[in-house]
Amino acid sequence: MLYDYHFIFVCKPDSHKYLTEYVELLESGKDMHELKMRVKNKNKWETYSYRYANDVPLVDEDDALNVNGCEITVTDENGGQLYKNSFITDFKITDENVAGIIASGRARWKIENENNNTLKTKGYNLEHNFGRGDQHLSSLLAAMNILAFLFHSFLTFCDESYCLIRAHLPTRKIFFEHVRALTCYICFPSWNELMHFMMRGLEIGPYLNSG
Repeated sequence: MLYDYHFIFVCKPDSHKYLTEYVELLESGKDMHELKMRVKNKNKWETYSYRYANDVPLVDEDDALNVNGCEITVTDENGGQLYKNSFITDFKITDENVAGIIASGRARWKIENENNNTLKTKGYNLEHNFGRGDQHLSSLLAAMNILAFLFHSFLTFCDESYCLIRAHLPTRKIFFEHVRALTCYICFPSWNELMHFMMRGLEIGPYLNSG
């Protein structure tokens, strides 16, 4: 590939009808490979059914790009379908890597939902027009926004007080509003002092039933 870049993209049947029809005609066990795994997810067993084929045409054209396609169907213990999706990639697919390729493809939506969407709609206002300033103000403000999100994500792994307060406030945006209001009127000597002030007011953590 040009520049040695690789790809893993969602490939839905309704948007890639020729590829889907081509794959369905492949002979199972020869050109079409199948694999099943039982996976425990939150104390429940699920069945991951994989299908994949290598070197298949993306569209019905003589110079069509050939890709490698894979599909996953997740079912519960009773056979009910929980999830189904298809992906294409330039990585050659094998029994050993098909699960990893599909997990990587699914992770793109996790990044979109838990990262990009959070930055846009959960109080960071990344879509706000930072157009003020003559030189680099917009880039600076966007960078500070992303750094704030990184810092808050880090806190979810190492700050029990922060996690406890977040769990008792409905949304991330409301947490920001509380912090903004408090810091307008009180100068806290440290982050821990702010967290303890909020826990005291919410009567949680070490201040549970303190009233």
